[in-house]
Amino acid sequence: MNIHEYQAKKLFSDFHIPVPKGKPAFSVDEAVAIATDGLTGPVFVVKAQIHAGGRGKAGGVKITKNRNEIKELAKTILGKVLITHQTGPEGKEVKKLLIEEGANIDKELYLSIVVDRATGWPVVMASTEGGMEIEEVAEKHPDKIIKQMIDPAVGCFPFHGRSIAFQLGMEKEVVSQFSTLLQNLYRLFIEKDLGMVEINPLVITKEKKLVALDGKILIDDNALFRHEDLKAMRDLDEEAPLEIRASNYGLNYVKLNGTIGCMVNGAGLAMATMDVIKLAGDEPANFLDVGGGASKETVNHAFQILLADPNVKGIFVNIFGGIVRCERIAGGIIEAAKEVELKVPLVVRLDGTNAPEAREMLKNSGLKLEVAENLWDGAQKIVKMVK
Repeated sequence: MNIHEYQAKKLFSDFHIPVPKGKPAFSVDEAVAIATDGLTGPVFVVKAQIHAGGRGKAGGVKITKNRNEIKELAKTILGKVLITHQTGPEGKEVKKLLIEEGANIDKELYLSIVVDRATGWPVVMASTEGGMEIEEVAEKHPDKIIKQMIDPAVGCFPFHGRSIAFQLGMEKEVVSQFSTLLQNLYRLFIEKDLGMVEINPLVITKEKKLVALDGKILIDDNALFRHEDLKAMRDLDEEAPLEIRASNYGLNYVKLNGTIGCMVNGAGLAMATMDVIKLAGDEPANFLDVGGGASKETVNHAFQILLADPNVKGIFVNIFGGIVRCERIAGGIIEAAKEVELKVPLVVRLDGTNAPEAREMLKNSGLKLEVAENLWDGAQKIVKMVK
């Protein structure tokens, strides 16, 4: 789950990571009131709050030294549809702002913590190229990204921070600050079960103070049940309606740009299904993961969600019956398909426990559906049927 910058900065403050003084605003009047009553300046920043990077380049971040200009700047951004490289061509409407004080910037750095997939350990990434997209730095200047693995059994110690600070060429006045900040950031990462925490830029001010000028946090959905405070930060305005609908039924739905709806059980099978559809010559419109315990009700909801997407011209059901037997899934598909009155081609591939019996049930169901013998057969059939 993603959260907004102002929410990330609230968490930073809770963990004693310095951030600029500021508050979120949900209207122009609120923006003016925050700047008038709570901020001292001399520089003010008005920032669009959407779940996407690249806001500055899209006109979503405005800086002024005149407090009286905040009203007009807020009017300019609030309600605007921002199109960035992370929003897609449809963009995202700005429904809230962050009004905060600016910083007297001397240097900009990059700092983040993610889980290293190879080792399973948290890895700190830091760079002198703050303010830039880290992907661009990695592509053009990979030598400027410093990585420091942290043994989770031991934790983050001051020497980790000092080592990175010296590699970044920090002046001695800020080395100790950075070491403390990194320990606090690591504590936030572990205690809140984060998938990623990023400060970009982390600035060193001319007064030799460290400030997290921007922040991004990705929370591990699987750990949300442990964090009611984080669950409360979910912003439904930032999610697609069908994704919200799917989550209400415990389903994982991701919208894509093709024409074939994919119903699967398991993330790995979803990836394989999308790959093989592309190999067969078409594009997936989405994937909907019904999980390992698919039931008739689950499949019914899944069909309704897939069909709600007007781009879906055909559905490919690709289920592996492991814990749940295939004939039970087939029964659910037959009943659900009758109830939702399918009007697009349907191809079903079932494999695993009792798959032969399940395929016979589908063939004898009287429904207009194709039964595939394997994954490649299924992909070729659905692609041919939607052409």
